[in-house]
Amino acid sequence: MNILALIGSPRKGSNTELLIDAVMEGARTAGHQAEKLSLYDYDIKPCVDCRRCKRDDYRCALTDDMSAIYPRLRDADLIIFGTPVYWYGPTAKMKLLVDRLRPFIADRGLAGKKGLVVVPSEEGAACCGPLSEMFRMSFGYLGMEPAGEILAAAYERGEIKKSPNELKRAREKGASL
Repeated sequence: MNILALIGSPRKGSNTELLIDAVMEGARTAGHQAEKLSLYDYDIKPCVDCRRCKRDDYRCALTDDMSAIYPRLRDADLIIFGTPVYWYGPTAKMKLLVDRLRPFIADRGLAGKKGLVVVPSEEGAACCGPLSEMFRMSFGYLGMEPAGEILAAAYERGEIKKSPNELKRAREKGASL
């Protein structure tokens, strides 16, 4: 299986990245290939609702770094969406990416692929309801299959390292994919 992990945290070595690294470690032990992208390394413009992506070749009209991400999304069998919770939703960069998935609605390019959500937050799973629902509905709209969630309690940089059970759970999730 080809796994693409999208990190929506602005912090390098963040709790989000550490959890995703654990998932990827588990996935690799099961023989899967895994690649991660930090969305903050990419220039992603906001969707302008021009609807160009709904016509002909289903291409986005905007010129930015999404052109490097789109083929990786197409090649992936499973996509990990990792983001800390910002105001009960994803980070702005992750939301920009989700908004730019619109070409895949028209061409069904992500249909049948699996989506896993990885979210650390100060309050843990208790505050993740709106974010989880956003991804659940987005996966449905795109024709993706939910592959589960890892909702962990972690706020300060690297705090997840103090939760070996959460990291173990993330590795086990990766191995089970």
